[in-house]
This record gives sequence, C-alpha cells and structure tokens, in this order.
Amino acid sequence: MSCNYILIIADPEFKHPKLTNTKPTIICFARQMGVADKSSDQWGPAESESSLLLSTADTTLGPRRKTPEDTFHLAYIIYFTLGLGFLLPWNAFITAVDYFSYIYPEVSVDRIFSVSYMLVELLCLLLIVFYAHKSDAYVRINVGLALFVVSLLVVPIMDAVYIKGRVGFYGGFYVTVTALALSGMADALVQGGLIGAAGELPERYMQAIVAGTAGSGVLVSFLRILTKAVYTQDAHGLRNSANLYFAVGIVVMGICIVFYNVAHRLPVIKYYSDLKTVVVNEQKEERGSLTGARWRSTLWDIVGSVKWYGIGIFLIYAVTLSIFPGYITEDVHSAILKDWYSILLITGFNVFDLVGKSLTAVYLLENDKIAIGGCFARLLFFPLFLGCIHGPIFFRTEIPVLILTCLLGLTNGYLTSVVMIMAPKVVQINHAETAGIVIVLFLAIGLATGSIVAWFWVI
Repeated sequence: MSCNYILIIADPEFKHPKLTNTKPTIICFARQMGVADKSSDQWGPAESESSLLLSTADTTLGPRRKTPEDTFHLAYIIYFTLGLGFLLPWNAFITAVDYFSYIYPEVSVDRIFSVSYMLVELLCLLLIVFYAHKSDAYVRINVGLALFVVSLLVVPIMDAVYIKGRVGFYGGFYVTVTALALSGMADALVQGGLIGAAGELPERYMQAIVAGTAGSGVLVSFLRILTKAVYTQDAHGLRNSANLYFAVGIVVMGICIVFYNVAHRLPVIKYYSDLKTVVVNEQKEERGSLTGARWRSTLWDIVGSVKWYGIGIFLIYAVTLSIFPGYITEDVHSAILKDWYSILLITGFNVFDLVGKSLTAVYLLENDKIAIGGCFARLLFFPLFLGCIHGPIFFRTEIPVLILTCLLGLTNGYLTSVVMIMAPKVVQINHAETAGIVIVLFLAIGLATGSIVAWFWVI
C-alpha cells in the first residue's frame, strides 16, 4: 500500500483513542486508555517510549521522531497560569462588589453583574460553537486576552477621572456593566479556545488549566483577606481594595498574553500541533472541507458524543452556583466570626476546589459512569445545606457548615477536572477543540441555571 504519511502514536501520555484510522494516514496506538482497547502489544519497547511522525512516498519508514519533553514543566506552568488568568477578571469584578454597592446603592449590583456576564458569555459561546471551524483559536484567544485587559482598565481609570469614590454617579454604573459584558465576551473567546486546545494535548495540560481556574479563586480570596485586614471598611478602604483587585488582574493578564504567545513555540506543544495538522490535512484530502450541512451534521455528532459529560458539568455548576456564594454570604451567620465568617467560608471553598482539581494529577478516575454518577450525587448538597438552616441546632453551627462548604469545593474541583479531561478524548483529535467548546457551553449554562436558582432563593 502506498501512503503519504505513516503516523505511529505510542506515547503513553497521549491518551486520545479517536484520532482517525483512514487512508492515507495510518495511526497505530501502543497504548490506548479509556474508550479504546488496551490490549494491543504489537509494538516493541522502543516504540512504547515515544511517538513517531514519519513521512514517505511509499511504505518505507523515515527516522523516528521522539516526543519532546516539557522542559522545566514550562508548558504545564503556562497552561496553569492561563487557567488562573481567564477567571481573574470575573473574580475582580465580583470581589469588588462591596465597593460597587457603596457607590451605586440603588441597584442590585451582584445580580446584575451575574446576569450580564453570563448572558453575554452564553451568546458568544453559541456563536463560537457554530463557527469554530471557520476561525483560528490562536486569534480568538489573543483577541480575548486583549479584551480582558481593556475591561479591567475601565474601572480604575473611570474611578480616577470621573467617579472619584463619589456615590450615585449611575452613568459610571452603565459603563461598568458594559466593561463586565466585554469581559464575558473575552471569557467565551479565551476559555472556549484554551479548553479546546488542551483537549488536543495529553491530559496533564487540561488538568493544569482546570487547576488554574481554582488558583484564581484562591488568589482572590487571599487578596480579600489581605484588604479586609489592611484597609478600613469605609469609602476610602473599599476604593483602595477594588483598585488593588483590578491592578492584580491587569498584571496577570499581561503575563498571560506573553505566556500564551510563547506556548505555541515550545517543542512539546508544536509536536502535538503537528499531529493534529496531519489528521486535518488527511481528512480534507479524503472528504473535503466541512461546510454547511456537513459541518452541522458533524457538530451534532460531537454533541452526541459528549452529551453525558456535558450534563455532568452542567449539574456540577448548577448545584454549586445555587449554593455558592449566595447561600454562603446571605443565609448563614456566626456570632463569633461575624463578617469574617462568609470570607472564611468562601476561602475554604476555593482552597478545596483547588485541592480537588489538583488531585487528578495524582489519581484520575477513568470510569465515566462513576464520574457522571458523582455529578448527580451532588444534588444531595441541597438537603444537607437546607439542614444547616432549618435542621437541629448542631447543624446550624460553624463546624458543619464549614465541612459541607469544603466538601462542596472538593467535589466541584475533582469532578470538574475529571469530566473536562475525559470529554475531548471521546472524539477525533481534529474535533477535540469543538468538543471542548461544547463542554464549556454546558458549563456556562450550568452557571446561569445555578445563578437563577440562587436568585429565587430556592434553598
């Protein structure tokens, strides 16, 4: 048989069982996990240590190409930082809600913020899902990172030249909401692109991004503790706190822009990008470009492949946002800790969320039925937290609430990481990016649903 490429994938770290298996590319796995058969042992130990990309005009094989190492774990660090970065703008806006509530006392700031951000993000994600095949992820992510910087600059600049800490200047509120909406658009561009890109890589890079998102929450929580301890809780102190949140966000976004534009030049990232390019080119030669009805049919096939993972991620965030942070900040109180209580609970959630998302680096649950079942099991948090309000006296004390909040964060983190890692691996590598964006869309719908449930105070 004559072929243009022979691609042998035997990298034990790259667990993507559905690249393709059609002419003129032959793809062989020495180790397949999850969906694929794990019993193949036709390759010797040399092939099991690396991946080979061989180009030839006939059946003669070229020299072996080893999988590059992630030197100093740079790629992992970059993806962790990018995960931390794309949630930091939202965390900056929502953590500064005390300042916004002070200068705009006649509006429900936190609720308007949530609806504005998530509605814009949802609409943008829908557009990206349908047109992802016509756009370049590299461009989308860079545009999104630039929009993040612009949205974060709006509030401190407007505060310095117009608001100046004064109360009731509602023109500034409309500008702030517009900046927040711009941040929601940027989130759709960046998060959708990064999750999709990580789905084309070994699982540790998806784990890095997901852990980074939890790192964002931990960073903001410690900033909140710092500002509460250092600044007075008056107009001047709230203004300084808000400016600090946005300043940190701007610095981190600048680092993210540099990191992202360095990442694609790293040998390990270029290597897996080359693998995808071979598959994409092969399918274009064999089937032509995906356009119109063919793309819509392919998109629905992708949605069908990841739908249970999507339902799982939807449930995770619908449950979490129904309880956190609204219930934590509004419905439970402590005579001992007073206004520190909600801050400590939020910090506890964020720390254990990071622990959960980091655990998959040590042990990854590979049984999708158990993982998705765990997402449904989290519905039990509703009666448990309800018991902390209306149950026996002991349940209404600080310790049970703290334990439940930490468990909410731990399960949120671990199950999110498992589902996000597994979902893109059930489709061909050339569709992994779209699968990642679809999962992010389910996540955004879960966030919106949880926010609506929290709005009506179901708990």
